[in-house]
Order: sequence, then structure tokens, then C-alpha cells
Amino acid sequence: MKKAIYQSFVELSGNRFNSYLLRTFTKSKVSKLINKSFVKVYNINEAEMEKPLHDYGSLQELFVRNLKKDARIIDEQPNSIVSPVDGILADIGEITENCTFFVKNQDYSLLEMLGNKNRAEKYKEGTYIILYLSPSHYHRIHTPVSGTVVGKWALGNKSYPVNELGLKLGKRPLSRNYRLINEIKMDNGKHYSLVKVGAMNVNSIHPTYSGDSLKKGEEIGYFSFGSTVVLLFEKDTIKVDNSITVPMDVKVGMKIGSI
Repeated sequence: MKKAIYQSFVELSGNRFNSYLLRTFTKSKVSKLINKSFVKVYNINEAEMEKPLHDYGSLQELFVRNLKKDARIIDEQPNSIVSPVDGILADIGEITENCTFFVKNQDYSLLEMLGNKNRAEKYKEGTYIILYLSPSHYHRIHTPVSGTVVGKWALGNKSYPVNELGLKLGKRPLSRNYRLINEIKMDNGKHYSLVKVGAMNVNSIHPTYSGDSLKKGEEIGYFSFGSTVVLLFEKDTIKVDNSITVPMDVKVGMKIGSI
């Protein structure tokens, strides 16, 4: 019962007013009273936290917590592609020649997701990777491959569930929710896009990087609430690591493929 209640604090709500109330509560000092219970219910590893649990002044502060410096090891192989988040690698597959991919019985159009035909066609016959973050996960987002930011834009103005049920029953939430997108050019000249998908009507995606040069493993932003990251790679850019299965748990810095 507690888990269901707590999940409502950080999962999607299709009602803007409800989302506002939830956001207000989680940022309040009163919400600190449930931090200990929240950590217990979601089995969050306190040893990894940057600060002791009692130093977090609200549920929101706990949710967007940083980790200790060496809590995540970034794979240092020059050509490796690493997970940008702690989460569940929910799906991976090929993008069609029509710039679409199929997830949970729904067709997703890159034109709709990226908002531009030229951007969409860049990833024709490429690879997509979907990573879902539950309330239990660390919610900072990191760079999967070093490169230079060549585009950044936002699309959409509402957010609906992107959890398992939301992907099945929602109307293409990955390409219709509020999303913040970075397109990054790698050292080999190829591009990938990192699509951060909002998971509440508060559209809680916060960039943290400065400048255009990004190093693999560097933090680039965080989610205030549970959400999803979609990675898009150009054709013949990525070779998925043999150890990867779907679905599987991943952590920031874990190798998921190679350039």
C-alpha cells in the first residue's frame, strides 16, 4: 500500500492540477517525514548517497540526490557506449527505413518524436534504445558517448505515463510527451540523439551541463520525477554489447555497446 502511495508522488498524472499538488508536496519540508520510509520501501542504497539521509530537506531533494564520487564507474574503453542512467533497459531495436520503430504494440515516428523531417531521416535504419527510470532509481542523466552538442530543443507540453502500463495504454507517450532533446556529434562524425522524456505535467527535466563539449560519463541533467530516456543512433554506428538482454537493469557508466 505504501509503495502505491509513494509511486503516485513520482509517477505520471494526466491531470495538471494533481501534478501541481504532488509537486508542491514533494518539495515541502513536510515531505521530509516520509524520506526514511521511502528509502526503505524502494530499497534505496543509502551508502551511495552524497549526504546522510537526514540532510535531505524534502522528498524532492532525496529524489534528485547526487551520489558519492566513485559510486559509479564509467567504462573507459575508447569506443564504448555506456548507459546514461540507472534504470531498466526496456527495449532496443532497429529503426525502419520509414523512420519508425515499434514498442509495446505502438508505432513511433521519429518525425513526431524529433519534430523535423531532416533530423528524423538522419536515423533511418539506425538503432534505438529505451531506458526507463522507476522511483527507486538515481535520477541524474549522464553522457553515453563523448562528443559535441550540435542541437538542443524542446517539444510537447504535456506528459503522461511512460512506465510499463503507460507505454502499453498511452497514446505514443515517448513521442508526444514533453521532451528535451540533445543531438550530439561524436568524434567519428556520426550523430546520436538523447531524448529525455517528461513523466509528469510539471515537465520536470533540468539540464545541468555548460558549453557544448561533453565527455562520456559527464552529467548533463536530471529528472525531478520518474521518466524515460530514448537514445537514437545513426545506421552502422553502434554494435550492441553481447551481454545485453531486454529487459535488464543497468547503471550509469555500464557498457551497453561500442561505436
